[in-house]
Order: sequence, then C-alpha cells, then structure tokens
Amino acid sequence: FQRQYVWEMARIEKLWDSILLGYPISTFLFWHIDESNVSSDTLFCNFLGDVSFDSKKQVDNINYRTSPINFSKSDTAILDGQQRLTSLLLSLFYTARIRQWHSKRSNPDERLSMLVIELNENIAQLSDEDFNTKKYDIRWTEKVARLSPTQFDIKKIMNYDFENKDTRETKIEETVKNVPSESKEYARNILKTLCSKIYDEPLIRFTEIFNMNQDDALEMFVRFNSGGRPLKKSEITMSILGVYWPNAKDYFHRILTGTYKDFHEDFIIRTALMLYGDVAKSNINKKTSDGLKNHWNDFVKALQNLEEVLEYLKIDINRFSSSWNVLLPIIYVIYNNPDYRNCITGISFYLVRAILFSYFKSGTTGKLQQMRSYINNFDLELSIDLLEQVPELRVTDARIEDILMCEKGSKLAGEVLYYLGKDWIRPETAYEQDHIHPLNSFNSVPFGMEMGKLAEYRKLCNRLPNIELLDAGSNGKKTGMLLRDWYNSLLPNEQDEFKLHGIIPEESMEIEDFEVFYEKRKEMLMGKIKNLLG
Repeated sequence: FQRQYVWEMARIEKLWDSILLGYPISTFLFWHIDESNVSSDTLFCNFLGDVSFDSKKQVDNINYRTSPINFSKSDTAILDGQQRLTSLLLSLFYTARIRQWHSKRSNPDERLSMLVIELNENIAQLSDEDFNTKKYDIRWTEKVARLSPTQFDIKKIMNYDFENKDTRETKIEETVKNVPSESKEYARNILKTLCSKIYDEPLIRFTEIFNMNQDDALEMFVRFNSGGRPLKKSEITMSILGVYWPNAKDYFHRILTGTYKDFHEDFIIRTALMLYGDVAKSNINKKTSDGLKNHWNDFVKALQNLEEVLEYLKIDINRFSSSWNVLLPIIYVIYNNPDYRNCITGISFYLVRAILFSYFKSGTTGKLQQMRSYINNFDLELSIDLLEQVPELRVTDARIEDILMCEKGSKLAGEVLYYLGKDWIRPETAYEQDHIHPLNSFNSVPFGMEMGKLAEYRKLCNRLPNIELLDAGSNGKKTGMLLRDWYNSLLPNEQDEFKLHGIIPEESMEIEDFEVFYEKRKEMLMGKIKNLLG
C-alpha cells in the first residue's frame, strides 16, 4: 500500500548526513503477511531498482510494479517507511540516473549518478548556515568516471572487507591512502561511522504487526504513514486503490478532463465510497474498489447525468471543483434511481439549502452517511419531506435572517447572489459584489437624514439588501456613484435590466430614503430566497 516514490536527491543526501550525525531514523512499520490475512488477488508494490530523476534532481514519474505476493519468498510488507527504505536501497544497491534538461521522458538522455562523500575535510563543500544544513559533503554526482581520489562512493561500503571486522581497519586505511594527512582522521571517522551504522548498529528500527487482516492494515497505513514528505489524502487513497486496481489512475484521468478538469482524484474516491463503500471512512477497501471497477460505465454515466441536471438548473458545475461534497447525495440519487428526473425540483431545493446553510462545513463524512440513509428511506429521491427530516437543512426564519445579514465580500453573499441570479448570469463573465448605494454615501450625513442614523446605515450598507452582483466592467464604471446618478446614466433597456437583475424596488433611489429602500429590497430578497429554498 504505497504512494509513488517522491523523494528528491537532496533529501537522500540529507538522510545520509543524518545517519552520520547519529540522528535516529523514525521507526519503520512492518506487517507480517501470510495466506490467513491476505487475499490471493491482492497486489503488492515491488521495491524499485533503477530510479530516474530530472535535471532538477526531482524524481521522474516513478511507477512501482505490482504483483501478488509469493509467500515462499517474502512474508513482510512495509506500511510506513517505504520512502526511506527505497532511498537507502537506491544509495547502497541500485542505480540512479539523471535525465538531461533537453530530453523528454519518452526518449530520455540519461546520465548515471552516484552518491559520494568527500573524505578530504579541507575541500569539503559545506554550507555556512548553522540550521538544517548538511554537516558532511555528501552529494550525487554525474562524474562517475572522473571521481576525485578523495571522493568515496557510498555503495562501496557494502564491500565484504568493510563488513568483516577482521579486515575492516585494513580496508579503511587502504581507502584513505590518498587523503591528505591532516584529513586522514576525519576520513577514518566517516568510514568507521558508516561501517558501524550499517553493520554493527540497528540502523533500521521497526515494529512488526502480526495477526492483522487486510482492511485493518489499510487503516493502519492511513494512520501511521506520516514519515518523510507529508502525504496528501489523495496520495494515500490512490495508493490503496492501486493495490486492488492498478489501472485506476488511467481511468480517473479520462474523467478529470473536460467538464471535470478542475476536480481531483479525491472527488472520484469519495464518490465511489458514497456509492459502493463506507463513506464514513476515508480509505478504500476491496469491496469499494471492485464496485468502482466493475461498474465503471455506470459511474461515468452518473457523472454525465449530473452535468445535465446542473445545466438544466442553470448552475455552473465548475463552482463545485473544490467543494464537491454537496454533489455526492445528488450523484447517489442519479446513480440509483432511473427516474431521478422526477425529483429535480427536490434536488434543487437540497442543493441551495446545503450551500446556503453551510451543511458540509463540518462532519462531512458523517453527514454524507446520514444523507445516504435518508435517501434510501425516501424511495431514492431528494424531496422537501426528506429535507425536513434533517435538522440542519430545515428552513427557519432565523436561517433566512442570517442569510439576509451576510456582508459584502463573504462567501455566503457570493453564493446567495449567484443562485438568485443564475437565470441571467453568464459563466464566461466575471462578476463582482457591489454596493447598490455606495459606502461613501455615508461618509457624512446626507441632507434630510438624522445624525443618529449615519452609523447604523453604514452597517446596513454592507449587508445583503444593499449588495448586488454586477459585471466587472460595469462595476468599474459605477464605482462611488450615487445610485440615482448611476441609474440615470443607463439607457432605458439597461435600466430595466438593472432593476430586474438587481432585484431593485420601485421605491426612491435617493440616499435620504435609504432605509425605506433597504427594507423593501430586504422583503423582496426574503421572498426570492424562500422560493429557492422550497
């Protein structure tokens, strides 16, 4: 259960520097496996042999080969520590290559690279910085045929004469013979430390877990795999899925283009859990993987039908590229109910309520599980009757008042204005939140306004009843203009459009009548918001 190898060459150098400094390597987590706790169709990642890096010494799209386990050859799997262990194996046994900057991955021009340590202290290239820098001159070099006599290839430490304590000292002296006399002791100490760490001390400390089944091992992988570069959730889940379905990434890529190009793999994973698995858990198991793999065409069709539903509702699917949890109950209905079109109105009410009430702000997986249960109990439909069973999705006067009191620039204001205007909003146009009566109108007391009202009106000016969506071009022209002046500058057809799109009341647009305007528009917004919520 592994993500791909991701360590850059500099990180491997730092690992060996830490080893020479005596810093402990974090404990590895091993899993004892046999026929009793691993199914025969489970694929395991094999350790890498050769590794290619790009010209910046970042790893070059390495993919592990997978195969079923041969219990006669191996009875241990790595749950935590694969990045470190791969790096050690690469340094000591395998081959690293660097793809030259001018070549492509498809036809690489690669140079062999080896990890060396400078034994001459006088010419060792070390940083002047004190914090988090290498204390030894350990580096990868492509000059494999032109090594300095004082550069030591770390792979050579695997020579038997270094391992054998009877020949070790002689081998060390032979190795440092070209090192200047003033650096010989420095060189000897490096080689002695390497020998000690590799042969005499337990360089790798590990905990091996016995009698643990496959699903528990996957759960432990998610919980404990925190060493090295921090894992992203999608990396973990894709690694686990790859155990059961090696080609999953290729299929995912076909979805994550076109309409879903700004979505990510974790969207597909969570949707699969919603449809085939335990959505309350974050990790994939064999049941979920098989469900996704065996019903892939149905899965893709459900996503295509989701596009059609949102298009019918005049909602841009790209709004959900980073907040897609709200779509999963809809996908569940579409996937399982062939007559889902009969409940499109209920789908719309659910979607607007879930967004404006911030339903998925916390406890996401639990709420997805809850929604799945409700949908199953309501004939695989989303309806007002269902929504009224969910306390967080009930329409109340307090919730509507909270929406009306949201402020300019807030996410909630942006969402409610979008859904109020979705019939006329153009996806290709940039819109901005705009004060209908400009804020600078209340810098001083307008003629006819009571002095005590000024501070109150400044607060109200920033709330939803005085906020509209305006295309960026128009907003740039309107900046700071009094509402009356802006309206009078428009052509008759533009005035009609402004009043329709902005939900502008017929009341006076004069600044001294702000309170009347505000309350009337608030009343109009309340009615429209209630219609959206159902």
